[in-house]
Amino acid sequence: MSLRHALLGLLVDHPASGYDLLKAFDTSLANVWPATQSQIYGELTKLADAGLIVVSEQGPRGRKEYTLADTGLAELRHWLTETEPQRTTRSDVLLRVFFLGVLTPQQARDYLAGQAVHAAELHAKLKALDDAVDWDDEDLSVYGRIALEYGQRFTAMQQEWAEWARTQVKTR
Repeated sequence: MSLRHALLGLLVDHPASGYDLLKAFDTSLANVWPATQSQIYGELTKLADAGLIVVSEQGPRGRKEYTLADTGLAELRHWLTETEPQRTTRSDVLLRVFFLGVLTPQQARDYLAGQAVHAAELHAKLKALDDAVDWDDEDLSVYGRIALEYGQRFTAMQQEWAEWARTQVKTR
């Protein structure tokens, strides 16, 4: 997924400012595709220059509201239907697990315990987000809820795995 397509997708239902899009990222896409303010504003400029979005309104202090152009919707649909998702995943966490044998067993168990705690904390944040959102029947809400459920299940699995892995570390 690219930031470009995430922004196009967020603009499908209604126009939004950069600030609105940043808030949407923080409350809905952060567990899928995090982005900083500078990344979002930079990409909005690129999208506008490419004609995929248009500035539909300008307000005080340089505030701009963006609307998805027909070409932007076509680009989003093309990306969804004709572009194969990247399936290769790099995991710094698992790379470290692969080499835990160079540590003492206690250090290895501590690392895995830390991973379990981290997963539990992230799971709790996603659950709180789920509880805080007023879900409705709009597409972004329905499919956002599906993506959030994936995050909740994934973090629960990560916690369970880390706790199991900790029990597998042999004492020397």
